[in-house]
Amino acid sequence: MRLSAPVSATMGSVSSAELTYYRLAPAVQARLVGAAMVGLALLVFAGTAVVIAARIDFAWLFIPLVVGVAAVIGFGWWLRNKAYVLRASAQGYRVAFVRGAGVREARWVDIQEAVTTMPGGTPCLELRLKKGGATTIPVTILSIDREQFVRELQGYLKATIKPLDTTSGSSDAP
Repeated sequence: MRLSAPVSATMGSVSSAELTYYRLAPAVQARLVGAAMVGLALLVFAGTAVVIAARIDFAWLFIPLVVGVAAVIGFGWWLRNKAYVLRASAQGYRVAFVRGAGVREARWVDIQEAVTTMPGGTPCLELRLKKGGATTIPVTILSIDREQFVRELQGYLKATIKPLDTTSGSSDAP
C-alpha cells in the first residue's frame, strides 16, 4: 500500500487558499486501530458475560460484534483519509490529534521562530509565537519525512516575511 505524504485539497467553503494536510504515520494508525480492536474484544467479552448471566440466546452477541467491526473499520478509514496532525494554508496552521501541542492554531505571521527540540527524547518541531506560547509537533507521528516537513514549513514561513523597502527610508537631500 502506497501512502502519499501530504494531501492537498482546495476547499471553497473554508477559503480559496490551498490547504495541505499532514496525516498520521501508518505505524500510529496501526496502533490506534489495534487499540480499537482490543476495545472490540472487551465489548464482545462483556457481551458474552451478559448473555451467559441472563441466559439468553448467543445469537444476540452477533449484534455488538457486527456494530463493533463496522466501527473499527470506519475508524480505520477515518484515520487513513480524514484525520490529520497539521493542516497548513498560506495564512496559518491548525494542529489536531496531538495531546500537549500547546497553541493549536496560529497565523504564520505570528511566529517568531521555528526550532527543533527533543522533549522526552522525541524529535519535535516547535513553533514559538511572538506573543508567547508555542506549538510543539512531534515529527515521528507524521507520514512525511521529517526533513521534508521542516522544509515545507520553512517555505510557509518565508512566504510571510516581508522584504525591507529600501526606497522608503532614503531621501535625496542636496
